[in-house]
Amino acid sequence: MPVRPDDPFDVGGRVIVITGGAGRLGSAFARSLSAAGARIAVLDCVRSNQFDGCLALDADVSDRTSLARALAKIEDEWGTPDGLVNAAAIDSPPDAPAGENGPFESYAESSWDRVMEVNVKGVFLCCQVLGGAMAAAGRGSIVNVASIYGMVSPDQRLYQYRRERGEPFYKPAAYAVSKSALYNLTRYLAAYWGPRRVRVNTVSFGGVFDNQDAEFLAGYCAKVPLGRMADVEECVGVVHFLLSDAASYVTGANIVADGGYTAL
Repeated sequence: MPVRPDDPFDVGGRVIVITGGAGRLGSAFARSLSAAGARIAVLDCVRSNQFDGCLALDADVSDRTSLARALAKIEDEWGTPDGLVNAAAIDSPPDAPAGENGPFESYAESSWDRVMEVNVKGVFLCCQVLGGAMAAAGRGSIVNVASIYGMVSPDQRLYQYRRERGEPFYKPAAYAVSKSALYNLTRYLAAYWGPRRVRVNTVSFGGVFDNQDAEFLAGYCAKVPLGRMADVEECVGVVHFLLSDAASYVTGANIVADGGYTAL
């Protein structure tokens, strides 16, 4: 990918793969990058009709064979990818049973395994299969989507209101641990693939507004210097930057977009 000094943010014509592209963050990345002229391949277990003009592929990030098939289709259509955004991830939803959102001491081993399978192994395999193709081509940019909960522990006091009304709710450990694992995978690959001109970075987002409970919003936003959660569209710019030539000397980094949450 030659540097474009006339517009270093230009991603026009570049082939960018987005895992979890049918999800809330992934779909926002796909729409924004597609509007900027990139050719987008969306990998997800869920099909969506909102990706008109994108190459939508059924793929399981925890299955190497599935990813290899997806890569073959992308290469047949457009050639070797220029960028990879690892946005596929799972977490226990707020309304999950107590076995998933209850005390740490009784957190289900199967839930731990399921989160690690997608959030850690899935990124590892995507980097091996898709990132490996970019490394073989001698260029590329990988963005691993993490979370501030990979940097700091979830504040269990934010959920006290639920426990007070009789729900044994605690933010579970697996999501935070899985996102923390991405930092060293990112640094490892940045060092490993630097000679092949593949950049690897992490983005750590703070909370994104999604009609959360009013009690949770009040407690969370009180901890954010900007006083609010992010809008999903505010998450796309930093990903666009890392995929572009504007970030041509940025690798092995973790860029934090959290409204100042972790500054306190």
